Formats: sequence, structure tokens, C-alpha cells
Amino acid sequence: MANVKIITDSTADIPKNLAEELGISVIPLKVHVGGESYLDGVTLSAAEFYEKLRATEELPTTSQPSPLDFAEVYRGAIQEGATEILSIHLSSALSGTYQSAVLAKGMIEEEHPGVTITVFDSKTATYSIGMIVVAVARAAKQGKKMDELVAIAEYYRENQALAALVDTLEYLQKGGRIGKAAALVGSLLSIKPIISINDDGEVYAIDKARGKNKAVSRVFELLQEKVPAGSTVTAAVLHADRKEQAEEWMDKLKAIYDVQEANLIEIGPVIGTHAGPGTIGCLVVPLKA
Repeated sequence: MANVKIITDSTADIPKNLAEELGISVIPLKVHVGGESYLDGVTLSAAEFYEKLRATEELPTTSQPSPLDFAEVYRGAIQEGATEILSIHLSSALSGTYQSAVLAKGMIEEEHPGVTITVFDSKTATYSIGMIVVAVARAAKQGKKMDELVAIAEYYRENQALAALVDTLEYLQKGGRIGKAAALVGSLLSIKPIISINDDGEVYAIDKARGKNKAVSRVFELLQEKVPAGSTVTAAVLHADRKEQAEEWMDKLKAIYDVQEANLIEIGPVIGTHAGPGTIGCLVVPLKA
């Protein structure tokens, strides 16, 4: 039987204990803040990052792993006995991370003719990737074959409902992840932008609302437009330094849905650089009967 290894990158924001439990390898991206460079989630935690962000006026930047970084991790997996690798990564529309993985795949498959590497474009970000990876890793542990694992990844990618509130679109606009026109609308007095990620893997302003309370209500309405109330789901609340609010949002989700698995996820340094502090969002995926 093939030995399948699941690999992702740090933008998946998977809690470390969960990644370790499921044997998921995580390749870190880099964050550059305050004149220093850090490995996302390795040498800089989310809490440390938001502290640094508050202390600096300079907008942090991020950079992807190189093909050589990927190749090193792929080789390590092969040395541990992997004959197949499923590598699931940040949307190719948001980063060159996916392309680095594809280049590394070519190198490693040439070095190791008996090994197959499948690189999967999640077309999403943060724990929207993580939820895909966790589901796939669990299935891999149950002995599912590669085509079954890819089908699970596709199901989670295509059936996710994601909606998030950002304090400002400034970070997304300056990082080139959203257009200037959308950022301008988001800067208007008391207008709260609601963002999501489209089928092409691009961040977009899905809606806007005047005032925080209306914006919060609209987030939950948007979720229910895609996944009806009462559905059995796996759910997560993603937050950038807003834990208390995230707990409140999870209670709301549990009142709307039959939540089988719930995760509170702190958005890590790389995604936090682009979304900005104060971002909070909900993610739900309906579970098959």
C-alpha cells in the first residue's frame, strides 16, 4: 500500500498540536517586519506578530518558500518512507507558493522515479486551507488512495462558505491583494467591508454594511445563503487578535448549525500581514450525510 504524506504551508494556520497529531508537514513562509525576517509560525508566533505590528508604522511584507525549500521537505518525506505526496497550498492567485511547489515536484520526481507528488491549489487562504488539509490527512490515515484524497480536497474547496470582517482594506490594498476602488469604498466612514475569496482564489469585497452590528449580522446571513441553517457542518472562526469576539461568533455558529467540529483559529503572521489586525471571519463546510 502506498505511503501518502500530506504537506502544506504555514498560511493554512493549522494549530501545531493538530498538525503533529495528523502527521502534517508545514513549510513556513517568511515575514519581514521591523527590519527583521522571521519564519511564519516557527520563529514568530501570531501573538508576537500582532504585538510587533502595533509597535511599527512600517507595513510588514511576506515572501514565499523557494523550490529548494520545498524540495528539502519532499526529500525528508521520502526518506521517512513516503511514496506519494499530496502538497496543498495557498491560492496561486495570492502567492507564488504553489508555483514553488510545482517546480520542486519536477525536481524530486526526476530524482525519485518511484515517487508521485500531487500539488493542489487550494484557491483559498488561512484555515480555509487548513480545513482541507486536516480532512485529507485524516482520510490518509484511514488508508484512502490519492484519487480519493484529491476528491475530498476538491469537495472542501468547492463547498466552503467564508465571510470575514476587516477593520480596514488598507492592508489588502497595499499588499496588492485587493483593488484600490474596493479599498476606497472600505475607507468610507462607518462602512464595514465584508470579504471572501472567489472561485479563482482571489480576495474580494463580497458586501459592505454600515455599522459594526449590521456588518456582523450580514456575515452570518451570507454564510446561510451558501450553507442553510440547520446543516451539519464543520466550522471555524478565524481571528487576528480578537479571541473574545471569536468565541462569541462561535456561539452564534453553534446556534445556527449542527456543528460537529469547531475550531477557533488565530490568523498567523503571513495572512495577518495582508488582512490586518482585527480581522475576524467564519468558515463552514457542510458534511456529507
